[in-house]
Amino acid sequence: MPNNWADRWLALSSRLDGVGNWLAPLGLRLILAWEFWEAGREKLRGENWFGQIQDKFPFPFDQVPPGLSWSLATWTELVAAVALLLGLGTRLAAFALLVLTAVATASVHWPADWSSLAELWQGYAITDRGHGNFKLPLLFALMLLPLLFKGPGRLSLDALLARHAGLEVRAPVCDLSAWALGLAVTGLPLALLMPAFGLSLLGLALLLGLLDRLLLR
Repeated sequence: MPNNWADRWLALSSRLDGVGNWLAPLGLRLILAWEFWEAGREKLRGENWFGQIQDKFPFPFDQVPPGLSWSLATWTELVAAVALLLGLGTRLAAFALLVLTAVATASVHWPADWSSLAELWQGYAITDRGHGNFKLPLLFALMLLPLLFKGPGRLSLDALLARHAGLEVRAPVCDLSAWALGLAVTGLPLALLMPAFGLSLLGLALLLGLLDRLLLR
């Protein structure tokens, strides 16, 4: 009987996995596309207020003129939103929006001063009560990560173009280089918020990449 239930559960899980390859990423893409499209459209129709917070932008974005920063943010949100909707260049769009979200969090939503994780966590809120309000951008960042790591799913132009080009679907690889890449793409946005932690991840990514090369020789 236990094996019978286990087999049934595995059969159920395999079917959910199959459908999930189509539907799970689509839900993330649609809601994120809508949110970033709305944000970009508001900037396109609104006035540039980046000059008021340019000194709060993390390096190197604090060196970019406010007008250029405004245009880059606006068109990144609009173009990446369309890319997510269509599932075209999804990983690149997700990474661009992840960096954009980190910059927005650092300059607008992050608490000015915090001395402990408990104090920082008070900023996990929608409204700013003196401790920041990074709840929404954090949720957006966590929703972008699956698209960055797993891709847009089968119901996407990326998948359609790959099938049309006859590209074979490769089995996932989880070697040292894979971990190095994963740490790099997460460490870079984090370095904009928490430089010491983000740079540590980037350093570890570099170390794993070099170690993988040495082991392959």
